[in-house]
Amino acid sequence: MHDVVDSLGDRFRTTARTASAKDRSGLQAAVDSVDLDTTGVGNAEALREVDALYADNAVWFHHPSYVAHLNCPVAVPAVAAEAMLAAINTSVDTYDQSEVATLMERRLIDWTCGHLGFTGGDGIFTSGGTQSNLQALFLARENVVAGLVDTTHRGGPTRPARPDLLSRMRILATDQAHFSVSRAAFLLGLDAEAVVTVPTDVTGRMDAEALKASLLAIDANDQIPMAVVATAGTTDLGVIDPLEAIAEVCESVGVWLHVDAAYGGGLLWAPRRAHLLNGIGRATSVTIDFHKTFFQPVSSSALLIRDGSLFGPTIHHHDYLNPEAEAQDDDAEPNQVDKSLQTTRRFDALKLWTTLRARGASEIGTMIDTVCDLAADVRQLLDDQGDFEVLGTSDLSTVLFRFTPAIADAQTCDELVPLIRRVLFRSGRAAVARTTIDGTPWLKLTLLNPDTSIDDITAVLDLVRATGHGILAGRTLENEGELGTSATAEPVPAMTEGGAA
Repeated sequence: MHDVVDSLGDRFRTTARTASAKDRSGLQAAVDSVDLDTTGVGNAEALREVDALYADNAVWFHHPSYVAHLNCPVAVPAVAAEAMLAAINTSVDTYDQSEVATLMERRLIDWTCGHLGFTGGDGIFTSGGTQSNLQALFLARENVVAGLVDTTHRGGPTRPARPDLLSRMRILATDQAHFSVSRAAFLLGLDAEAVVTVPTDVTGRMDAEALKASLLAIDANDQIPMAVVATAGTTDLGVIDPLEAIAEVCESVGVWLHVDAAYGGGLLWAPRRAHLLNGIGRATSVTIDFHKTFFQPVSSSALLIRDGSLFGPTIHHHDYLNPEAEAQDDDAEPNQVDKSLQTTRRFDALKLWTTLRARGASEIGTMIDTVCDLAADVRQLLDDQGDFEVLGTSDLSTVLFRFTPAIADAQTCDELVPLIRRVLFRSGRAAVARTTIDGTPWLKLTLLNPDTSIDDITAVLDLVRATGHGILAGRTLENEGELGTSATAEPVPAMTEGGAA
């Protein structure tokens, strides 16, 4: 264990790339060359081998030039807690497997509910936002069915008495909602047209008046509004839907409001941006990913419910695990398998607990404000440069932009986006993401590292510019007959050790 920690410490101190820059075929060959059926090589040799195979070729999210996806650098106390929970191997499904771990997780759920304004609320830790969103919509479906159909709940999931109910259920969300919403609709057996797209305003936020109109249309078509999903931090634009106005609409018709705050939930503790989540306490359920804006190792997510009784459809009993008779006792053990879609479940709450005690929630909140400030500074930097175009503004820490030199037309600029991203990733010097908004491709920066500076991002933008010019130069040479390569030639710009082109 000490050898692994020492090796990782050296790597974190000396890593100069975001990725290995090795060809995928070479990495595949290295993986395939390992004989997993041979006699064991011993602890020390096995760990040296995985250090060379995995750690040497990892993607390094802590590097200031990693600005691609919603992967954060992690707090060191959380890493230590991760080792502790893995070594002890607690499962927090039943109390007799966890004892104090269950109590600590329950305390964190209560703490989070308190910050949300969920008096009497409840929740459960999950593997991530996708699972949190799935369970929220499962609970919405089952509670809606229970309200529409005369059924008797006997400790298991409610079953609709009329099969046509599922085909009539509708989930309302914008086109900026996370893809897990549509996936959940499929897994829950809803109709192919179950997810109704609510129009957005020019900023990409849900239009509350359009939501009202959509709900009226659903009612007129004899359909059932199962849930409205508002997003507090969209993956691409980083914007927050108008939660107060949306809650007002949902309350007026009595529909379940789920707020997917996987990305933006950390703003609850950000001193200068907590107000952006005003209205979140009026939601029925909320998703928060602590492994995004709370700097926790994957996985550490939670589903929070305003009224704990709404967890009822998840409850199940088995004699070998949590007998129903024992659950009726006044001194019943707090078995969290009653609230989780999982049975065996890691004690991921320990990482968050340790980080809060080591750093304090206010410091974490300030770090979130810091990365959001950086995004605003980067947007201004791009606005001031004539060969870049920026899309919109963000409530959080994403920046959408594209390289648009005067010598390139719009189609060429579109074609440059995936090429620039791929060249940079393969070089290992920087990692940026890409997406498409209204048919137009954009490069994306996702800023989650409070230690990243504007100078670090300037260096990444210099690499983007140099890469774009290199690709354009390659195309020009080809058009002049001086290269025999295809039109998608991807020359890697010359770079110094510091990463500048």
